Amino acid sequence: MSISEEKFLIIGLGNPGFLYKKTRHNLGFLILDQISKKYFFSFSKKKLGFISKFMYENKLLFFLKPSTYMNRSGIAVKYWMIKEKIMLKNILIISDDIYLNFGNFRIRGKGGSGGHNGLKNIEKEIGTSHYARLRFGIKQNFFNKKIDTYVLENWKNEEIEDLFLKINIGIKIIFSFVKNGLEKTMNLFNHYP
Repeated sequence: MSISEEKFLIIGLGNPGFLYKKTRHNLGFLILDQISKKYFFSFSKKKLGFISKFMYENKLLFFLKPSTYMNRSGIAVKYWMIKEKIMLKNILIISDDIYLNFGNFRIRGKGGSGGHNGLKNIEKEIGTSHYARLRFGIKQNFFNKKIDTYVLENWKNEEIEDLFLKINIGIKIIFSFVKNGLEKTMNLFNHYP
């Protein structure tokens, strides 16, 4: 089977297990879970992750939540890219970002890891930093802790309502990436505060 431009791999980063379910670092998992609720599909445990397939605009989307833990996410990304023969330009990684203010999104086609262990490992495994990534800001004004501690804390009650409103913007960005491509999606959404 040849590489298909009509296949997309959308990866939400996080750590598997109940202990991490409500943490800031699991933002990628949370966004994919919200998409699955909105479009009524579920995830199945497969090799190196939880995966679901979904048709959208005549394109086949694979949603992946790696089960490898954050710092080995690239192993799962590389495996599913090769297994499903998905082109690099049709891959989108969703992650939290400690340097962006809470609720802000940025979508880019390349860049550094910003110290994010999941992004570091993906770059190492696939051999490039030229892949699309959607970063969701988790920084708060009261941030005064070690980064490792902060990202592994659960969301605070006062953040939850706003969090889900912001996630809806993230979902629009993801589907725009699939429908319109990276450049147009960057132009449409990167002006958000």
